[in-house]
Amino acid sequence: MSAPGLRSGRPTLLLVVSRRRRFTRHVLDRPDIDTVLLRPGTSTVEVPDGRPAFHLRAGVPAEEEAARYRRWLAALELPRPAFFCNPDEAAQPLAHRFAAAAGLPHLSPRQVRLATDKLAMKELFAAAGLPAARFRAVTSATEVKEFADRYGWPVIVKPAVSGSAVDTWKVDADRLAAVDLALRSRPDRRWIAEEYVRGTEHQLCALVHDGRVQDAYIAVNPAPMLDTLDGAMNADITLAPSEPEPVDGRAVAQRMCDALDLRAGYLHAEFFAGNGGSFVMGEMAARLGGAELPTSHGLSRGFDMLAATADVYVGRRPALAYTRDRSVGHLLLPARRGVVTGISSLAELTALPGVVCGALTAAVGDRLDPPRASNASSGHVHVEGENSGVVRERMARVLSRFRLEVAEAHP
Repeated sequence: MSAPGLRSGRPTLLLVVSRRRRFTRHVLDRPDIDTVLLRPGTSTVEVPDGRPAFHLRAGVPAEEEAARYRRWLAALELPRPAFFCNPDEAAQPLAHRFAAAAGLPHLSPRQVRLATDKLAMKELFAAAGLPAARFRAVTSATEVKEFADRYGWPVIVKPAVSGSAVDTWKVDADRLAAVDLALRSRPDRRWIAEEYVRGTEHQLCALVHDGRVQDAYIAVNPAPMLDTLDGAMNADITLAPSEPEPVDGRAVAQRMCDALDLRAGYLHAEFFAGNGGSFVMGEMAARLGGAELPTSHGLSRGFDMLAATADVYVGRRPALAYTRDRSVGHLLLPARRGVVTGISSLAELTALPGVVCGALTAAVGDRLDPPRASNASSGHVHVEGENSGVVRERMARVLSRFRLEVAEAHP
């Protein structure tokens, strides 16, 4: 009899359905991996191709759901997974509790807390010996002001648990009243005040196998993420391998990996670097980087980043054979509230210098109501160049040529 999770010698992965659709599609298309899908009860993401997926209920004991899951596998004659991957940030607590009950590799409650709670992340950075912005938990504007009196304005105020910069604000003294209203209107949430860090924002991703970082990839943000909420260029640009890095990405990632005791998977983090060599950690996560960031890393080095990512989740050492030396960035196209009456075609955008590929998520007739979040867009393009500076210039040209026309949306 074959071991659990193996059919004809292939590993079987239980994969959480998430917004990382490109990664999901890649795993489903792998001939050397069998895949079973898990859909958390809170998810609104559609299951690809109408495939069977186990719908995990929130608020039900994990052991009860695990028993129902085993019956579901048996009824559909699906192979029993031995590996687990959850790319969904919001589902981390629910999904990993279930994975533990189902006897699958998982993050412990401690690891989930350190990788999702912004207050706990400070503990991890301290344990890893990495500098981080000063902070405190706050419940009112008075406490925000006390923090600012000590460390200066502006102050970053954000929920302790959230993603995509949702409900995150850069606050000056004249915005205290609005902040007080926001904090008091959501007493169910924990909030954090954080020192504003002046520097260039970067993304750091790493692939981890058997507790060791196999490689790390650094991207630069043309504008801080918070500024993109007010219209600044919303992009990340993977540095070319030949470009100088602001920090030793592999060493930094390994220190976080050790502090988190992460044995396998994808580590994602954000940090700020200053011209004088200053370095400050922002946040981190134990899941895939957001949006199309992993794709940019792969295009930059000429290898299949998604294949390498899937490999570490099924216990394989990833094959990291690089064939390119270029910078590739992922640019989110702007979105505005209203009904779309005109929009650039993908063919127009891919004809511009450096544009490698892309996708539009808005079309004429669509009603747009983008949230105040860093992932709000009407589509994206990937742009290449010999270095990150060239990519930034080409992205600016794309934005200058991109056309989005909207009419007022009536109820």
